[in-house]
Amino acid sequence: MSDVDIFKVLADPTRRAMLERLATAEMTATELREGFAISQPAMSQHLAVLRGAGLISERRAGRYAHYRVEPQGMAPLHDWLARHRAFWPSRIDNLKDLLKEMDQ
Repeated sequence: MSDVDIFKVLADPTRRAMLERLATAEMTATELREGFAISQPAMSQHLAVLRGAGLISERRAGRYAHYRVEPQGMAPLHDWLARHRAFWPSRIDNLKDLLKEMDQ
């Protein structure tokens, strides 16, 4: 999944909230839906998007599907942050130098 795609998936507040809940424990869709004011079809769509992005996985047990967070699904986001984190310290140092020069 590309960096842009992962940001699109995580841009939705409902999906972010679902990920936060799943980070605490594996849950069925019914358990996960508690506390959300969304329909079952909407929940299924969100779960499909999260699965497609590799952020969660599904384990079948009888007629129930259990969902859990897949930490490696965040790798593209982590990589993007690492690339951009390296960019900022030198920029901030340059800004500090410029501000010092302006003060003199």
